[in-house]
Amino acid sequence: MTADRAGRLWNHRSARRGASATESPPMAPARFKRLTPVLAAGLLALAAVACSERRDAAPDTCLDIARPDPSAPQAGMVWIPPGETRIGDDGFFPEERPVRTVHVEGFWISAHAVTNGEFARFAEATGYVTLAEREGPDTGGGAVFGPGLHVRDWSDIRAWWRFEPTASWRQPRGAGGGIDARAAFPVVQIAYEDALAYARWRGHDLPGEAEWERAARGGLDDAPYAWGAQPRPDGVYMANHWQGAFPFEDSGADGFAGLAPVGCFPPNGYGLYDMTGNVWEWTKDRWEREGLRIIKGGSFLCSDTYCHRYRPAARQPGDETFSTEHLGFRTVWRGPPPP
Repeated sequence: MTADRAGRLWNHRSARRGASATESPPMAPARFKRLTPVLAAGLLALAAVACSERRDAAPDTCLDIARPDPSAPQAGMVWIPPGETRIGDDGFFPEERPVRTVHVEGFWISAHAVTNGEFARFAEATGYVTLAEREGPDTGGGAVFGPGLHVRDWSDIRAWWRFEPTASWRQPRGAGGGIDARAAFPVVQIAYEDALAYARWRGHDLPGEAEWERAARGGLDDAPYAWGAQPRPDGVYMANHWQGAFPFEDSGADGFAGLAPVGCFPPNGYGLYDMTGNVWEWTKDRWEREGLRIIKGGSFLCSDTYCHRYRPAARQPGDETFSTEHLGFRTVWRGPPPP
């Protein structure tokens, strides 16, 4: 990040000081000047990571993950049969309404979010450099959740986020925060074009919203969660999301204080892991405004008191040109059905 870009960021923050709490948190200026209150609300919904030091007692892996191979596009994919599916939910947030029924053709989708190890294989094979790793205007760095030491107004969500100029998929929280021993964790700090580049290397695409939501529901069209009617059936956590005093501490009651490796929670009815919780995921469908894409599924940063979006119907806008530490993706292949 150039000194000029750093100066522009500081000026952006200073100019916005005193704005309402519904506005966007402090991020890279050129890319985030486009952010509107609805996107700011989305970022609030996506929040939060513990303000205290994270606990890293989680396992390094929960699934065996195959090496990605562009010559084998079906590998690691699950077939989703064609059919009618319910999209949306009338019981939660306005952007999820109205509920409608759509027909979705059959397709294959990744059993889990793309991992650091899989993305590393792609970068090694192609020399690809992500938007967060590049130098120049409107490039470099990403958003990291975690306030500074002197937050005066916790109601101002700008204080909860910071722009980290050294953040990238290789070090999601910036310098000193690498991904050693985290090959099985979802890759994050991935902009829309980065996700699409990986998908095309595999001979895949990114899912449309209806495809994604049909897959996430796992055949349970009338249930609010990917596993049924209750958020924690019999007291069991079914997805990685926030527990504890928000936004001060994630207690890790679900087994993870922070991001989890893929596949640590039970799969849904189609055999797909982490369709809700852990990381938000890119879709190829546009939000209502230019430059934004629909992201789905909630993340490990979702608190029941501020977000409650670890559900198939949950949807928020994601800025195509920016990346965060809680946004990843999975791919689809629109090949022939299984024999």
